[in-house]
Amino acid sequence: MQLSKAEEQLMQILWKKEKAFMKDLIDAYPNPRPAQTTVATLLKRMQDKNFVDYRQFGRSREYFPLVKKKDYFSRQVNGMIKNFFNDSASQFASFFTKETNLSKEELEELRSLIDQEIQNK
Repeated sequence: MQLSKAEEQLMQILWKKEKAFMKDLIDAYPNPRPAQTTVATLLKRMQDKNFVDYRQFGRSREYFPLVKKKDYFSRQVNGMIKNFFNDSASQFASFFTKETNLSKEELEELRSLIDQEIQNK
């Protein structure tokens, strides 16, 4: 399941805070901040998608993520590789290394990461 751009922005705040009340979430937005009703709608949608949940404290709700940031972005990247690169990690790597203007140092760092993963397998 995917998040909209607005939901992803809110999720980034929640991942950073780990848990937060509505006021804390709104305060974390850059200006102009969204209305409380907008954030409440986003949270409800994200709850329906099983990305967030909350604990009730009297009349206040403390929201927290149900999905780890790493897991979400791993799914996104794997989906992108499947949809745009014929499920080929090498096609993705070729595109990534050619189209992102990486420096020689960055490419060498990538090679080092890959070599380390090969040793771990």
